[in-house]
Amino acid sequence: MFMLNKHLCLQAFNWESHKHDWWHNLERKVGDIAKSGFTSAWLPPATNSLSKEGYLPQNLYCLNSSYGSHDRLKSLLQKMHQHKVRAMADIVINHRVGTARGHGGAYNRYDGIPMSWDERAVTSCSGGLGSRSYGENFHGVPNIDHSQAFVRKDIIGWLKWLRKTIGFQDFRFDFAKGYDPKFVKEYVEESKPVFSVGEYWDSCNYAGPDYRLDYNQDSHRQRIINWIDKTGQVSAAFDFTTKGILQEAVKGQLWRLRDSQGKPPGVLGWWPSRAVTFIENHDTGSTQGHWPFPSDHVMEGYVYILTHPGIPIVFYDHFYDWGNSYHNQIVKLMDIRCRQDIHSRSKIKILEARSNLYAANIDDKVCMKIGDGSWCPSGQEWILVASGNRYAVWHK
Repeated sequence: MFMLNKHLCLQAFNWESHKHDWWHNLERKVGDIAKSGFTSAWLPPATNSLSKEGYLPQNLYCLNSSYGSHDRLKSLLQKMHQHKVRAMADIVINHRVGTARGHGGAYNRYDGIPMSWDERAVTSCSGGLGSRSYGENFHGVPNIDHSQAFVRKDIIGWLKWLRKTIGFQDFRFDFAKGYDPKFVKEYVEESKPVFSVGEYWDSCNYAGPDYRLDYNQDSHRQRIINWIDKTGQVSAAFDFTTKGILQEAVKGQLWRLRDSQGKPPGVLGWWPSRAVTFIENHDTGSTQGHWPFPSDHVMEGYVYILTHPGIPIVFYDHFYDWGNSYHNQIVKLMDIRCRQDIHSRSKIKILEARSNLYAANIDDKVCMKIGDGSWCPSGQEWILVASGNRYAVWHK
């Protein structure tokens, strides 16, 4: 349904974007986004929401948000379509803010707006009359009971509207550990996005007493892979395992980047065509900073994800807010990836993985190294095509 070998995505917002006339800002950048080589841009939640960031939705059919008006959004999507950049909608359907009090005096009804559900649409563990929640609760607001047929029918109708009427082509499923992935399978199969990715984020494995990241993160990546499997393999997932390991590895522990089988240690080592790799997002970085990548090693992170298999996402802040040097270095890496035909299923051979050096050969077309250690590929056919602080990339 969606598995595109050559997929490069931009996360086109951060936690503060709602303050900056965002749809208008992005419309001015569409030309550069396309020219840089991005095939898709992930937009913030476009629906009416109680929180300005968009993650407490109420009226899903109202596309006037703090990011801009419905008309401005349509204008942005039209321009993206003209430039052949797919728009990825942020699908927030784990929870929904009620409009009226119902059972138990809670705001667990949706009277007076489209998708006017009653208390049966809300899980019993978050104040409604539905079933218990399948996964983790998103606390403080009603969690949606996806086991109800009328709920799924309405959500599918809305997703089809986003696709066919509004013009979104890709979907990102927010807080995917809150509801059964079999429903993601149904939603994707019915609404047919070109590409979809789920945010299945749980903690990596850390060892006491100093809370040090374990070398072996197999159980962590297996949980993400289990989620993908349960969607019927129709959705990719963010590779939180790779992020967690990579941001420790670049601090002088690059041995972490080779697992016990000699493969990359994240989801991309086991199932690269479903692994959406990233350095930072609006939760982990930006002004929230819940789990930040070390800022002085960001380019090493991009060298890793943009030369390796998997489906890389570049974060808006690094691309547009950190100055021309970062923008241009990232564009150069993306260009090398495209010209050398490196893609989500590329084969990787790890050549070095020690504390101050990681080096790899990808498809025998690209070699790369990160870290302080000195290294270059053997053979005169290799040409140095990109280099910077603690990194270098070669191709033939």
